[in-house]
Amino acid sequence: MRIAVLALQGAFIEHEQMLQKLGAETFEVRQLRDWEQPKDALVLPGGESTVQMRLLKELGLFEPIRKAIADGLPVLGTCAGMILLSEGYLGTMHIRVRRNAYGRQLGSFHTTDSVEDIGEDVPMTFIRAPYIEEVTADDCIPIAKVDGHIVAARQGNQIATAFHPELDNDTRLHKLLVSLAG
Repeated sequence: MRIAVLALQGAFIEHEQMLQKLGAETFEVRQLRDWEQPKDALVLPGGESTVQMRLLKELGLFEPIRKAIADGLPVLGTCAGMILLSEGYLGTMHIRVRRNAYGRQLGSFHTTDSVEDIGEDVPMTFIRAPYIEEVTADDCIPIAKVDGHIVAARQGNQIATAFHPELDNDTRLHKLLVSLAG
């Protein structure tokens, strides 16, 4: 199992560590030749979505990544990664996202809640997090809500979370990605 982790900016190392705990081999995608390696899944980490989007385009990664996801490559997008999957960005997931919905860095928080297909008491760390304002097609299903806002959704092989599962010890979301890839 080889999982590509977008490593342009953001919390990519933490995702790699979580996946390696599960026995997956990871590699970092920083340029087009990295992307061209064989892969079974992709992680789009948190960070700054505007910076990541600009770099995806400048480095010629935007279209190959968009096409691979649209063709069924399993992907986990967290925080900024969720924004990248949304309409107006890569556009592979039928969601509209409100960026920085939980405010500034001081508005960051931690909670636990249930996530469909994962279970109860899933730790959720929100850092200047977005949330999903709207699911725009029936094939996209909200799988978690906090305070009435959609904070995770799944569409086929795509999983998007507003929170950072890589910053907690719970590996269940990463296990879901590995199961989709395997």
